[in-house]
Amino acid sequence: MMDLLMRVIGQLGVPAATLLGFLFGGGAVMLVAGLWSGPRGHDSTPAVIGWLRTTAVRIPRGWRSRPRLVSAMLGGVITGAVTGWPVAAILTAIGLLTLPETLGPDRGARRRTERLEALAGWSEMLRDTLSAAAGLEQTILATADIAPAALKNELTQLATAVREGCGLVDALEDFAQAVDDPIADVVITALMMAAHQQGSGLAALLGHLAESVREQVAARQKIDASRASIRTGVRVTIGVTLAMVTGLLVFNRPYLDPFNTVIGQSVLAVAGLLLAASFAWLHTLSQLAPEPRLLDVTAGARVPSAREVR
Repeated sequence: MMDLLMRVIGQLGVPAATLLGFLFGGGAVMLVAGLWSGPRGHDSTPAVIGWLRTTAVRIPRGWRSRPRLVSAMLGGVITGAVTGWPVAAILTAIGLLTLPETLGPDRGARRRTERLEALAGWSEMLRDTLSAAAGLEQTILATADIAPAALKNELTQLATAVREGCGLVDALEDFAQAVDDPIADVVITALMMAAHQQGSGLAALLGHLAESVREQVAARQKIDASRASIRTGVRVTIGVTLAMVTGLLVFNRPYLDPFNTVIGQSVLAVAGLLLAASFAWLHTLSQLAPEPRLLDVTAGARVPSAREVR
C-alpha cells in the first residue's frame, strides 16, 4: 500500500499529491460540518450522525475558522513542495491548525480573571451603596453606570431590563446567564434572595463575597503564572526543533535523505503522532474541570432557600 502511494506521488509530483490530500481532507471536514448542521425538519437523528455532531461541537472554534483552515492548507502545501515529504505536509497543516490555542496565551483564563476582578469590585460598590440606605434596585441602577469594564455590557443589560419594568429576579436570572460563571452565581443568588426576602444583612454579605472572589482571583493568577512558564518552555523547544530542521534543509540536505524513503516517512509519521499526543495531553492538563453552577440557567434559574444555602 505504501509502495503504491509513493509511486502515485512520484507520478503526480509532491505538490500535486499534497494538494489532492488536502482537498480530500477539506471534503471530509465539509461532510462533518454538513452532518453537524443536519437536515431541517427532522426530529430523529441516527446514532452515527449524532456522534459526529457531538464531536464537531467539541472541536475548538478557532480550528473551524476559515482563515485558519486556509492558512493551514497553504502551509502544508508549501512544506510538502519544499521538503518533498507528504507526512511533513500533513503534520505542518495539523500544527498550524491546532498549536495556536495550545501554545498561545490563554486568553480565556485571562478574560475570566478580569471578569472575576470586576465582579469583586461591583460587589464592593453594591455594599457601599446599600450602606447609604438605597434600595436594591436603585443600587443596581446606580452601580451599573460606573461598572468595571469587564462586566460593563452585562451590567448595562441588567440596568436596562430593570428600567424597562422587568422583575428584578428575572433580570438577575438573565444577568447570570450572560455572565455564565459559577462564582458570579453566588453573588447573584445573594441578590435574588435579598430581592425576595428583603434581608438586612446583604451589605455585609456582599463584602465577604467580594473578599472571597479576590482570593479566587489571586489563586488563579498563581496557577496561570505556572502554566505560562510551561507554555514558554514548550515554545522554546518547538522553536529550536524547527530552526534545526530548517538549517539542515538549507545547509545539509543530504543528512535528511533517509526521510525520502517509505521507512523514513513512517518514522516521521510516528514521531509526529507522539508529538501530537504530548501536546494534546498538555492541553488537557491545562484545562480546569468545569465547576458546578449554583444557578441552572439552562433549565431556568431557581432561587435556593436559606436552608439549601446553609
